[in-house]
Amino acid sequence: MEPLRRDDPERSGPHRNLARLDADREPGLPARRFIARSADGDRTFLAFLPRTDADPNRWAVEAEGARRLSVPGFLPVAEVGGTAELPWCTAPYAPALPLPAALRAHGGPLPEPFVRALGAALARTLATAHAQGVTHAGLSPAAVLLTTEGPRLSCFGAVRAAAPDGEQRGGLPGLDSGSLAPEQAAGGRPRPLGDVYALGAVLAYAATGHTVPEGDELPAGLRALITACLSRDPGRRPQAHQVLAHLEPAVPVAGAPATVLDAAAPLPLPASLVAALARQSAQVLAAELPAPASLD
Repeated sequence: MEPLRRDDPERSGPHRNLARLDADREPGLPARRFIARSADGDRTFLAFLPRTDADPNRWAVEAEGARRLSVPGFLPVAEVGGTAELPWCTAPYAPALPLPAALRAHGGPLPEPFVRALGAALARTLATAHAQGVTHAGLSPAAVLLTTEGPRLSCFGAVRAAAPDGEQRGGLPGLDSGSLAPEQAAGGRPRPLGDVYALGAVLAYAATGHTVPEGDELPAGLRALITACLSRDPGRRPQAHQVLAHLEPAVPVAGAPATVLDAAAPLPLPASLVAALARQSAQVLAAELPAPASLD
């Protein structure tokens, strides 16, 4: 949670923006993300506006597509509105840390057991989406929001919003180049194995602080899996359900305690992240609606 800048909009649709979710100039973000409150002060939202250099029509199409989805682990989009020139959408607010903010709060890369549990949760979400014929096409470190209820995937459709199929996407604003599968960067249609490439980049980032790390930077227990996900050849990447099978443990023996990787266990947040979420929650509760701009 960061203070609003002077050039930030006061509103996302009818809602008043209280703060920015992301640090200044966070790379690879397809949207401007705010914590916003309804005019009556009763409800709080995560609010999204397209970047000023984005195609608002393409962005709005993906926002509406996200609103129509019901995939566990995707950030649920509740409202889509605005004009063709300035669309907006919202999601219900819960304290949430984008993955880059989580690394800053932790003081560096996250512990390997947490990265494994995070990978299992994200792979489960992607496997569910892919089984429904849905490609996320926007996974990157900034798209992953960590909450006490588990990770939520935002930025749905960022690749599709950036440019139509057949046009080069490499280097376009709003896309994280380290998380963009080579075939998508070249203009290929987003497909599930592109999501797996992005998943590998996210896990590499969580474990090292880089989406394209040197091989020996990666934890030994995750090195082979992440390297396979990041293969430039889609045919050499595992599918999401295979990543999940690799990261999940065997079914526990009856009566045995749940492990941090047990599918029924919540994502175990490091204490540093729990503290950061608590601070954000307190700041949001204490935040007052900004005063309207003077008409003088």
